[in-house]
Amino acid sequence: MLNTTSFGRGHFDPNARGYHVAYREGAVNHCPGCGRSHWHIGRLSAECAFCSTALPLAESHCQGQTATVTRRSWPVYPTIEQAS
Repeated sequence: MLNTTSFGRGHFDPNARGYHVAYREGAVNHCPGCGRSHWHIGRLSAECAFCSTALPLAESHCQGQTATVTRRSWPVYPTIEQAS
């Protein structure tokens, strides 16, 4: 049962989470559904070509789903005082 009076989190330990099924680039990836190793790879996930099991890419946490926005710190149009 969840105790709502304690909101603190402990130190992050990835070993406590257990095995995380993900498509890892550069390794032989067998499908957990059928055992084959033929994949259709997208930007965020890989799908088994035989049984359509989808796995997240292990590297997809580094890439966001949003567009990259670059802002300039200089004015786009010069002012009249700078032209003279």
